[in-house]
Amino acid sequence: MKISYNWLKQFINIEWDAEKTGDLLTDLGLEVEGIEPFESIKGGLQGVVVGKVISCKKHVNADKLKVTTVDIGNKNIVQIVCGAPNVDKGQTVAVANVGTTLYDEKGNPWKIKKSKIRGEESLGMICAEDELGLGASHDGILILDDKLSAGTPVADVFKIESDIVFDIGLTPNRSDAMSHFGVARDLRAGLLQQGMQLELITPPISNFHIEDRTLKFKIEIEDKSLAPRYCGISLSGILVAESPTWLKNRLKAIGINPKNNVVDATNYVMHELGQPLHAFDANKIPSQTIQVKRLATGTKFTTLDGIERELHQDDLMICSDDRPLCIAGVLGGLDSGVTQGTSQIFLEAAYFNPVSIRKTAKRHSINTDSSFRFERGIDIEFSEYALKRAAILINQLAGGTITSDVIDEYTVKFEYPQVVLNFDKVTKMIGQEIPRENIKSILTSLDIKVNNVTESGIGVIIPSYRVDVTREADLVEEILRVYGYNNIEFSKKIATSLIFSDKINLHQIENRLANQLISQGFFEMMNNSLTTPDYNKETKQMVTMLNPLSNELSVMRSSLLFQALESIAYNLNRKQQDCKFFEFGKTYFSNDDGYTEHKHLVLAITGNQTKETWTQENRKSNFFYLKGIVEALMERLGIRMNEEPTNSSDFSEGIDFVFNKKVIASLGLVTTRLTDSLGIDQEILFADIQWEVVIEALNHSQTKFKHIPKNPAVRRDFALLLDKEIAYKDLYDAAHKTERNLLKSVSLFDVYEGKNLPDNKKSYALSFTLQDQNKTLTDKQVDKVMNSIQSEFEKSFGAQLR
Repeated sequence: MKISYNWLKQFINIEWDAEKTGDLLTDLGLEVEGIEPFESIKGGLQGVVVGKVISCKKHVNADKLKVTTVDIGNKNIVQIVCGAPNVDKGQTVAVANVGTTLYDEKGNPWKIKKSKIRGEESLGMICAEDELGLGASHDGILILDDKLSAGTPVADVFKIESDIVFDIGLTPNRSDAMSHFGVARDLRAGLLQQGMQLELITPPISNFHIEDRTLKFKIEIEDKSLAPRYCGISLSGILVAESPTWLKNRLKAIGINPKNNVVDATNYVMHELGQPLHAFDANKIPSQTIQVKRLATGTKFTTLDGIERELHQDDLMICSDDRPLCIAGVLGGLDSGVTQGTSQIFLEAAYFNPVSIRKTAKRHSINTDSSFRFERGIDIEFSEYALKRAAILINQLAGGTITSDVIDEYTVKFEYPQVVLNFDKVTKMIGQEIPRENIKSILTSLDIKVNNVTESGIGVIIPSYRVDVTREADLVEEILRVYGYNNIEFSKKIATSLIFSDKINLHQIENRLANQLISQGFFEMMNNSLTTPDYNKETKQMVTMLNPLSNELSVMRSSLLFQALESIAYNLNRKQQDCKFFEFGKTYFSNDDGYTEHKHLVLAITGNQTKETWTQENRKSNFFYLKGIVEALMERLGIRMNEEPTNSSDFSEGIDFVFNKKVIASLGLVTTRLTDSLGIDQEILFADIQWEVVIEALNHSQTKFKHIPKNPAVRRDFALLLDKEIAYKDLYDAAHKTERNLLKSVSLFDVYEGKNLPDNKKSYALSFTLQDQNKTLTDKQVDKVMNSIQSEFEKSFGAQLR
């Protein structure tokens, strides 16, 4: 939001430099993100002076050029070649000296240089008004008053206005500061805290006067919850014309292009007081009836920007005889706006429901200064005052008379919130005691009325423009920002206490797993929960946005897979071929009972396992690599799982890990159907861990501690010839079933399929670790166990020792 310093000074008489004022505004919570100079004419006409044309003769080598000599002051006479048809001897003109920088209509600079034109030296330029930014005419040079002395800066003649503009990053809750008057209110409170007693100057409306009542309007509001207050007035006999220079400069300073005196007046008051207004051409409302209502879905309406829009049944409209005139609080209509031929207007100032305005603005992808204010909540008590202020200003700028009473549909009056503030609570929340007189002074400076004061606290009434102050904590924040965050001292000690809890610290567990993944070369993704419905076509329980920013962000995601694929595709397109990503995120579903959400931890891998290096060969990521990572995560949490085939259609091959008959993780190779749809030509491995099942498993798991064995372990190896369909897990389970006590681990350390083996056979090399907690194993005991395992393998799998 842009705030003009000159405009601000109309409300508070402050002579500080802009940097100091900007610092105070930032301390008050109105963060100044930038300070920029503004000139009503870019460049400020620096280097342009008044000149007297002493002589003017035709150029001997060009029919349309003339050679002039010009007195530019201080007895300095220069020759200038000019192509303007109206240049002549004896004229007083504007001369841009050599070295002067001028700007074209797009703001691009160009410099006046010493030159030769068709053999004649030219030391400057005699300017037209468009070349100086003083107008649009280029018919000839600008002729000035002969009373002006040669050498007088043209900037002094045209009174170029210089200003300083603050760019304020306004937070959504501070709707009270969406105007110059609102910023001035805050600034006054900050200055009072620094001992400066400055008056807040309010624009006067005492000269508001109704001339006659010949153009009366009737207001009909269909739903007063959507328009709790609606004010209007009519003006007749106005003349729509260009706005005066002072008004255009005010609007230009804050980035608004002037239109005409009526529209500019409504924009001026909106940025002055924070109340949006709208002027209708009264001649285009023959019934003199204004209806505030909703129309049927599909109704066509062309807005001021020339776009024909289809209305929604929830859009609040300003109508007349059921004909739409304006989207309430958002944007006016093309057929009812003020034009050069307008002579009568109906002026509107209203308070519309913020939620309704925001939904309408988002639904139609419209963002205007008006909707920006309405959707955050304006001061409902300010509408009539702002209307009178605008009527007076239009009357001054466009003439005419006020031809109706102020119509004010305001049935349910605003109830001023009352809050009780406890002094001890203030000290506790801030961490430092602020004198009670200071607290009362700060609240009073913010127009917060002190209702009663006791030993323990203070009762206050909140002004209507502070829609964000509703609780005791809000008052503490107001006190703190005006008192000054920088005035709060740091404590020399930190007091804390240790709290024992047997609850699972989920945040700590997330960090533990994240750190483990990061140590294995993974990077964390943070994707948007909004996505395209194209990814959720098979999901009937899709959660759809009522006011989507775009079709690509119109539903809540029901799977984290697609955005993980998007992240990988983005990196692959930028020559990052080896990707290992993880994300903690949620999926969302709608059902008969409402909405549900589920948390997940997902992993996505493609390319090589490690970065390319001369010390080792590249190893491509495969299913078993992903499986090992998932198993390591679960092992870190002490969770034991069973393995089952997956039925997920997202995987061409994969498995489910199951805990207590619930799928705790699904992993596998993503189908080419999905990868091709995103232009990915590499294999993608993906794992989806169900976080709710992980938490359930953690609640069931118990950590057991054992003494470190004093007796040595024994290792034996088998090289087995097996049928290809036999899985390692089958061997693993059979070995542990055969020997439950002494067998501590089974590992697969080599797989061979190829030459010198019978058809449909493969070779597995397994290692077995045996250990007794109480004594050292003998060879006889070890051989007995190994013979039993061998017999089980031969019996169950037809295995042969190689």
